[in-house]
Amino acid sequence: MGIWIDTDMGVDDLFAVLMLDGTLPIDGMSLVFGCAELATVRANALDAAKAYGWTFPVTEGADRALRGGLETAARILGPAGQPSRGLRLPRAVDRSLTRALTGLMTWLEWHEQAEILALGPLTNLAYLALARPDLLPRIRRIVWMGGSVGRGNHTPYAEFNAIADPEALALLLAREVPLVMVDLEACRKVQVTEPDLAPLPPIMHDLMGGYLDIGLSRGRPGMALYDPVAAALLRAPELFTLSHVELVTELADPERRGQTRVTPATATPWQIVSDLDADAVRGLCLSALRDPS
Repeated sequence: MGIWIDTDMGVDDLFAVLMLDGTLPIDGMSLVFGCAELATVRANALDAAKAYGWTFPVTEGADRALRGGLETAARILGPAGQPSRGLRLPRAVDRSLTRALTGLMTWLEWHEQAEILALGPLTNLAYLALARPDLLPRIRRIVWMGGSVGRGNHTPYAEFNAIADPEALALLLAREVPLVMVDLEACRKVQVTEPDLAPLPPIMHDLMGGYLDIGLSRGRPGMALYDPVAAALLRAPELFTLSHVELVTELADPERRGQTRVTPATATPWQIVSDLDADAVRGLCLSALRDPS
């Protein structure tokens, strides 16, 4: 059985998909606002699908949060959501796509013990929970790159994917949907630096370079590989240690909105990455980008 990927198709989302493409069956993809506005997310996904010959269906979902707000990471990632040192994937012809909710419902109707890799705000999956709560028991788990048990990256308290739609996360938690949170603290253990770029083909060199420049511009020697770490959990689960937790997200306090808080627990439907083999995860990602399918 394959996985479903829900993504806002920034540059590290692309790296994450390439880590899985050809090694795990991908049944479909749904797009959500986040790294950029939805039209740009759609263009990025169509470009990648053409460049890498993706045959799985790509569907289009939410263009804003459950309560109508629109938060993007454009101020960090630029208007395209995919910073680069010059090269970009060739542009594909834009076209309309099937709705994400339709694709997700159809997929779950035919699958049990389903696994979803979520790399952006959780809005599409929240709409699924509202529209078809009867399908939620078919989800074995959502592996989500989001949240933070420490400092945030979009505010001092909140990680971007969490603050972009905290109500979506809260809704899934209220429905007790199984979720593995691959948070900022776990991802920050997996760093890429300038020497890692040398073996990459030109397009990957430039895209990874543009991504790395975010960290370099802030005086850091490297940049954390966020979304690929979540993908690695599906590809090589033996590299990770997971711990059950109680998980809540802040909705009421404006200053701490989107903050994720965890406490140790047993037998809950929620887990976090408590440890990982950072060198091995980094190697998996770089290997996939050296020879993308």
